Amino acid sequence: MRTLVIETATAACSVALIEDGMVIARDHVVVGRGHAERLVPMIAGLPDQGRADAILVDCGPGSFTGVRVGLAAARGLGIGWGVPVGGYSSLALIAAAALNDRPDDTIVAVLDGGHGEVFQQGFDGALVADGPAVSRKPADAVAVLAGRRVVGQGLARLRTVDDTLPACDRLPDAADAVLLPPAQASLPPAPLYGRAPDAVPSVRA
Repeated sequence: MRTLVIETATAACSVALIEDGMVIARDHVVVGRGHAERLVPMIAGLPDQGRADAILVDCGPGSFTGVRVGLAAARGLGIGWGVPVGGYSSLALIAAAALNDRPDDTIVAVLDGGHGEVFQQGFDGALVADGPAVSRKPADAVAVLAGRRVVGQGLARLRTVDDTLPACDRLPDAADAVLLPPAQASLPPAPLYGRAPDAVPSVRA
């Protein structure tokens, strides 16, 4: 079975094809913005233009625009190809890659959440989350680390509060989805924003 993985939730834009538990093709670039323009050509550049038996897409948390770009592409291809679409969390992907590098009992994944905050979520060695992803101010995020190893590009913000924390610029990479256990790779393909949207609909009298 071949799975197309789509990753656009953060400043990175990446795609991968996974077949029988192996990454057979991948592309990863840090773009900042412009995911919509980059994503389709990246998929088209994969073997068989990325055609797969299933699609897996990052649902967030991350950039509101980036999350929507990935989900729209995944849903559109899923309908066009007639294949199922599943989701995963950007924070779980970060944690999975870090645990693969150096297994630990517990780990905290952090990503830049905008507005001076970070998205944060803890995981044990089996990649079971200790609670939902949350958006916190750096000082509040540091206060709940409790000595656990921290990974992810959001560390840059935490280091403004505690410069003894390690530097880490790790962003999600679609190819790392091969490391996700089934429970973390079967989320509904719907946004996980991590906090309320910035725009608030106006209320008319």
